Amino acid sequence: MDITRVAEQGLVLLGCGKMGSAMLAGWLEHGLPPASVWVIDPYPSDWLKAQGVNINTPLPEAPAVVLVAVKPQMMGEALPAIQALGGGKSLFVSVAAGKSIATFESVLGSDTPIIRAMPNTPAAIRQGITALIGNNHASGDDLTLAENLLSAVGETVRLDNEAQMDAVTGLSGSGPAYVFHLIETLAAAGQAQGLPAELAMKLAKSTVAGAGALAKVAEDDPTQLRINVTSPNGTTQAALEVLMHDEQGFPDLLHRAVKAATDRSKELSRE
Repeated sequence: MDITRVAEQGLVLLGCGKMGSAMLAGWLEHGLPPASVWVIDPYPSDWLKAQGVNINTPLPEAPAVVLVAVKPQMMGEALPAIQALGGGKSLFVSVAAGKSIATFESVLGSDTPIIRAMPNTPAAIRQGITALIGNNHASGDDLTLAENLLSAVGETVRLDNEAQMDAVTGLSGSGPAYVFHLIETLAAAGQAQGLPAELAMKLAKSTVAGAGALAKVAEDDPTQLRINVTSPNGTTQAALEVLMHDEQGFPDLLHRAVKAATDRSKELSRE
C-alpha cells in the first residue's frame, strides 16, 4: 500500500465509527504516520484517542484524501465541515451508503474528484470487499489511491457505472446479514433434529465460515464444489432437492431478497 502522498499531504477522516476505525487501524499498521491523520468525530472513542492522530482540530488546507465515513443520516450536518476542501486539490472518497456522487458534487462542486465506495461489515476483520466508482474528475491515479486505502480492510473491485452500486448494496453490502441469518437458521434446524443449542451453533458457524473460506481459495467454482460434496442419492442430495426447488428454494428466495435490497437502495438514494 503506497501511502507516501497521503503521509505528506495528510488524510481527513470524517466519522470514525466501526468502519472508520477498521480503516484507520489498517492504515496505521501499514505505516501511515498518526500525525498525518485528522479525524472529525463528535464522540471519539477511547481507542481513537490513544492512536496519536489529530482529533477535531483545524484541518490542513489541501489534504491528499478526505474520506467520508459518517452514517448517511448524519451526512447533512457533517458535510459543511469539509465543504471548503472541495474544488479539485483533495480526493474525496465516500463509504456512506445510499449517497450518490451527485449529492457530493452539489456540496463540493462538480470539479472535485469524488469516489463512491461500498464496503461491507467483514471489513472489521479485514475480510471485507469494497466496490468503487469515480466521477468524471477522478483519475486513474485517484482510483488506485482509493483502492490502496480500502485494501486495508479487504479486497476491492471497480464498477463500470454508478447504477451498479444499488445491486452491489443488495448483494455484498447487505449480504453479510443474509449469511448471519443462514447461520441462525441452520443452527436452529440442527437443534430441531436433536442437537444441543450450543453445539448446533458451533457446527453452523464453522460450516459456513469453512465453506466460505474454501470457496474463496478453491480453483473450482462454487457449482463444482457443490457437486463434489453431493454423492448420488446421498444425504446432501436429499437436502439440495429441498434447497434447489424452483419455487420454494434458495434461487427464488435469494433473487427476491437481493432485489428487495436493491430496490430499497434505489429509493434511499433518491430521498
